[in-house]
Amino acid sequence: MNRVPISEEERMSPYYKYFIRDMAPIPKEKLEMLKNNPLTPETALNPENINNLFKDGYLPGEFGWTRMKDGTLTAANITNMPGVTVEMFDWFFAWHGLEPMRYKIWDPEEHYYCLTQHPEKAKNSKLSMKERYWDTIHDVIEDIGSGKEKIEINFGNPKDIGFDETELKKFKGTIICGGNEKNPVIMLHFLRPTENGCELRTRFWMGYCVKDGKPQKTMFPPAKLIPESVAMKLLEHNVKEYTNLRAILPELYEEFKDEMK
Repeated sequence: MNRVPISEEERMSPYYKYFIRDMAPIPKEKLEMLKNNPLTPETALNPENINNLFKDGYLPGEFGWTRMKDGTLTAANITNMPGVTVEMFDWFFAWHGLEPMRYKIWDPEEHYYCLTQHPEKAKNSKLSMKERYWDTIHDVIEDIGSGKEKIEINFGNPKDIGFDETELKKFKGTIICGGNEKNPVIMLHFLRPTENGCELRTRFWMGYCVKDGKPQKTMFPPAKLIPESVAMKLLEHNVKEYTNLRAILPELYEEFKDEMK
């Protein structure tokens, strides 16, 4: 695939070497699972049961996409991230929204633009890295399979989308999440430590919003069901971008961890 366009100034940036690097290849087993989608409505996690992610081991449906019986859509991905730490992951989500080139190197073929609407919060050294992206909005342009589209990504505190506060205090990982009343999609990246780094468990619930601190189904008529192709393409994009992020993040963090500007 072609790379997204960049400016002459971006060619001179210290991130350019990451932009021109070959993207990390998707593992063969993931390509096979994408081809033979294993997820079913019976094995998929419902957002009402979001706290099941805190359980040890794995849930039945850790990968794939499916139409649920109520008409909503679910996509799930799991990514082994050797050499990646929780600190690196939180840092990246506070850091990358401050300059579009930082988003482009994450996926040079599909990430066109990203800027946070709250740069002063991302740069606030009095806040933890988690707090620097909680309750912020990123303006994004990306292509997840249907051409360039502009979206707003709302990042929130995990307790505000239904996670149990007692479990959150005990959790050694981090949770990147987004959802509100206006957007009919809940996004979730659940990162937990492993012996060799971290493991990322991703979920998207389409046809759900967040209201009063809990996931709720949005009210949309059957004729306007979100096409299944949306979930399929979103999963493919997610596999691609996080396969690449796991490859570059340890080096990226080591080089730029003190550069929050």
